[in-house]
Amino acid sequence: MKRIIIILAILISSINGAYSEKILIPMDLAQSDHLKAYGIVYWTLKLPQNVDWLLNYRGGSFLTEYREEIIAELRIRGVSFEVLSDGDADGILTMIKGENVNMDDVLLEKAPKIAVYVAPGNKPWDDAVRLVLEYAEIPYDMVWDEEVLRGDLKKYDWLHLHHEDFTGQYGKFWANYQNQPWYIQQVTLNENMAGKLGFAKVSEMKKAVVLKMKEFIANGGYMFGMCSATDTWDIALSALNVDICPEMFDGDPADPQANSKLDFSQSLVFENFHLILDPYIYEYSDIDVNPSEINLNPESDYFTLFDFSAKFDPLPTILTQDHANIIHGFMGQTTAFHQRFIKKNVIILGQKEGTDEVKYLMTNFGKGFLSWYGGHDPEDYQHFVGDPPTDLALYKNSPGYRLILNNVLFPAAKKKVLKT
Repeated sequence: MKRIIIILAILISSINGAYSEKILIPMDLAQSDHLKAYGIVYWTLKLPQNVDWLLNYRGGSFLTEYREEIIAELRIRGVSFEVLSDGDADGILTMIKGENVNMDDVLLEKAPKIAVYVAPGNKPWDDAVRLVLEYAEIPYDMVWDEEVLRGDLKKYDWLHLHHEDFTGQYGKFWANYQNQPWYIQQVTLNENMAGKLGFAKVSEMKKAVVLKMKEFIANGGYMFGMCSATDTWDIALSALNVDICPEMFDGDPADPQANSKLDFSQSLVFENFHLILDPYIYEYSDIDVNPSEINLNPESDYFTLFDFSAKFDPLPTILTQDHANIIHGFMGQTTAFHQRFIKKNVIILGQKEGTDEVKYLMTNFGKGFLSWYGGHDPEDYQHFVGDPPTDLALYKNSPGYRLILNNVLFPAAKKKVLKT
């Protein structure tokens, strides 16, 4: 009888021990697949189960309660993990909360509902965010002008914009691609949608769209943009009451005094910039760091992530979590932003040292936030129309792509961050 009692005690002890264990998902160089690790965290939140984001600890690692189903999923997806005793996990959390270390833990409580703004028919391989969302197995919905204008954004926590042109100039591709079937199709698609929604011009429809997105942010939404969506979004806001589109885009000439009529009180990120109204010049304004202005060399093009206080500035700290702080640069229609045109309240997250070339930034508006990340694809230095898609299985430890996924997970911690 005594022997049976001892065996039962051992079994109970082992069961209790299993429940008290934790799973650590390291995000330093020990991680085999950084990008899929974010997908595992999202999947865990959907169970639902909370996850601690250990800011600045081993590259921004994740900690959660032990469950066999999580272990199985980690193995299936090829994500490195460590099983810790409850005591070891508590020791890490105690160390992180110490006054003399620039670390903190943020509780992730709910998987954010994600929307990607994209025209019907666009393929995921032409958008770095859709590429990495699909690689990480993070679900998202697609929305476009009709969904935005009827108020669907209220269903979502996070909205992504990529190489969209919110000025109504179709990416300023007219000079080089006006006779290409894909360009003609893009124009037709936009014009048909504008007509359906009661707008005389595509540019007027896009202005209404950016105002709805601005409202989404003000009400507590989070928006992330890359490439030309970044500067054209702010340009559209500053040009709400002026025609900036040359005749080939909307049927009538742009206002020759457009630059003097811009209203920078409406924009959220940029000010005092100048529009480039020439349709033969492949730039919207002087916000963008044009390749002709600098010596772009893939071998020497890097930008540096800034350090922030994890305990006092959790939002920028979250957005810059990485296993590297010097990140390889990459080009896009909008590659980076001249610092001289960035508003003073905007927080710069990443910049090319010794220059005014800002690559990554964020700001708040109302109850929400937005962040801009210049360039098209972090692992495709100079992307051209028709280039093959990036195979993220070859770049599963990409520091540049990690910055995108930091943004995806941020809304799960927004409640804590906003209270800070």
